[in-house]
Amino acid sequence: MFSPSEVVDNYVGIARGKAEAKWYKLLILSVLAGAFIALGGALATVAGAYAGGSSAALVKGAVFPVGLMLVVVCGAELFTGNCLMIAPTIDRHVRVRGLLKNLGIVYLGNLVGGVLIAVLVVFSHVMPEDAALAAVTTAAAKSSLGFGDAFLRGILCNVLVCLAVIVALSSKSIVGKILGVYLPVFAFVVLGFEHSVANMYYLSAGLMQNALGAYGAAAAGLSLGNALAFCLIPSTLGNIVGGAVVGIAQYYAFRPKPDKPNDSAT
Repeated sequence: MFSPSEVVDNYVGIARGKAEAKWYKLLILSVLAGAFIALGGALATVAGAYAGGSSAALVKGAVFPVGLMLVVVCGAELFTGNCLMIAPTIDRHVRVRGLLKNLGIVYLGNLVGGVLIAVLVVFSHVMPEDAALAAVTTAAAKSSLGFGDAFLRGILCNVLVCLAVIVALSSKSIVGKILGVYLPVFAFVVLGFEHSVANMYYLSAGLMQNALGAYGAAAAGLSLGNALAFCLIPSTLGNIVGGAVVGIAQYYAFRPKPDKPNDSAT
């Protein structure tokens, strides 16, 4: 494995590459990442519905990590993981406009990928009735969280996601990367933390599924406005804070040797 100092040093180059990447490359890779996370969410919904009861959360946690595994192995661009770029930006290794370009395009692409998978899953009727109901109740519950709860859960979620990315970057083998991703992601799913990109799928799937059938009380509070105001927006802000905290702590604990600052950084 790479040492923590080597991981931080390597990530400076990775962050620069992400900030300088062509917009269309970022968009393609971010759509893929959104789709990968959404597929993990769809699998978790169906598997959890089959399990039922108190074991459902454990089953969801066991299968959801496939999404981030695919992101890491395939080199896709995920908004939550890219929040680690904030630390080298503060240290002027990355331009601010490069950071904002990356996060903006990647967030949009993740949204497109998540919504696309939601459309395909819902309108292909691949989910059994129990899973369709679970999709609606999940989206309704997320839309009723409240801003503060979603924000704090977003912080906790991206602490674990960014730690998973750091562990994956530490490994020199694909097996190590997969194992490194698995447990932190399992943990945030079981604990009920909020991942903004996963929420792009969960909220979209629940809203569309609810439009196809009458779910009554199960859909209480579920609307596009509530989904944005009480789940997606606060979980996104929380993810940014969580990723920044982990990135800055790791970066400055194992800060690479300073080089000449980028005079054009703004």
